[in-house]
Amino acid sequence: MSKTSTEPVRHALNGPTMGTRWSALFFAAPGFDAGATRKALQSAVDEVDAQMSTWKPDSDLMRLNRAPAGQRVAVPAMLMEVLKLALAVGRASDGAFDIAVGDAVSAWGFGPDAAAPDLIRTAMTARRLPAHEAIDLGSGTVRKRVPIALDLNGIAKGFGVDRLAETLTQLGVGDALVGIDGEMRAMGSRPDGEAWTVAVERPDRDRRAPHSVISLQDCAVATSGDYRHWVEVRGKRLSHTMDPRRGAPLLGAPASVTVLAPSCAAADAWATALMVLGPGKGGEVARRAGIDALFLLRDEADSIRTCRVGPVFAQGEPARATAGD
Repeated sequence: MSKTSTEPVRHALNGPTMGTRWSALFFAAPGFDAGATRKALQSAVDEVDAQMSTWKPDSDLMRLNRAPAGQRVAVPAMLMEVLKLALAVGRASDGAFDIAVGDAVSAWGFGPDAAAPDLIRTAMTARRLPAHEAIDLGSGTVRKRVPIALDLNGIAKGFGVDRLAETLTQLGVGDALVGIDGEMRAMGSRPDGEAWTVAVERPDRDRRAPHSVISLQDCAVATSGDYRHWVEVRGKRLSHTMDPRRGAPLLGAPASVTVLAPSCAAADAWATALMVLGPGKGGEVARRAGIDALFLLRDEADSIRTCRVGPVFAQGEPARATAGD
């Protein structure tokens, strides 16, 4: 048997999901069924989207949003898992991560419908109760204590990445790099034993370029920023990330925040929370929670400076990040 016939074959799979694309990079023995694997990965993210999308009227999340306050609604296991994590991060971040902003997200035009001035005024003047105080999770059921609209855009993509990783593991692939947009999760290492490398994007609105590179092993990374999705109001670009306290886009937020965590869902949620909090309060909360975070801050001259939290980013880039369970 020739040497090349036993060498691992590189597979780079991808497909559509959540308005963007998922990806999976891994190496497998010759004869590995990439077609069946692609189908399984697509099915995994499709299931997440079917449960958590605000763009699909028949999703489980939208069914929950339509239910009246006080009614217990049965939800599937994955949605319940994400809701539990979302509420936990909400409490740990002092409400900075809040999924009870669906009304504001929709009002400002970041959902299926265009921005609506009347709805914006309503969202900004409403008495707002954070999700961890507004909903009650039971055994497979959810009850809203008050009328609210939930939005999982700050955590669902990360959870989708985790499902990609879990699906590959079930198929016997233990080493891979999977992602959806800028949310990535590294499993094991490359065939040569080296860590997977991931670029942290420079927060430029007009072009894509790397700011730095990190090396990951058994760890997830997620970035939240102000430079890909925004609305323009009176000549000012406003980020798609909502300030839960105001029911409106963030003002004076970091250009981006990159977070490392054992799961991509957690990294995704914490990146949003730290965007809301900023480097001062956010740095304190991240240290308290044991989170590695990289804040990229834009000054008036559009120059970028950094604020690093945690031992990984404190080493400077590139850095190796290994996270346990």
